[in-house]
Amino acid sequence: MIVAHSYFRADKGTSLQGYNNELVKCLDDLRGKREEVAKQIVKEEEIKAKIQNDLRVLTERLARVNESLARKIASRNEYDRTIVETEKAYKQVGILGVHRVLSDICS
Repeated sequence: MIVAHSYFRADKGTSLQGYNNELVKCLDDLRGKREEVAKQIVKEEEIKAKIQNDLRVLTERLARVNESLARKIASRNEYDRTIVETEKAYKQVGILGVHRVLSDICS
């Protein structure tokens, strides 16, 4: 009986050592995967920072373009008002001029 009991203990120890080795290997694999994900995170954080900077630059540029566009639209609208007023005045002067010529001819 003692011999059988010693064999069982040796088998159990070997089995535990195998589990231990497999657990160590599994942990190493997990650490490797974690490291790969950590590297991907660093890369994506760099990409994110660049995109945020680009977005800031583009937002500032868009604001400047919008301001310039607003000034130019206001200027164009002022030109439109001036043209309409000038054409209206020209037509009134033209009509008055024709009336004067006709009244001079008829008189």
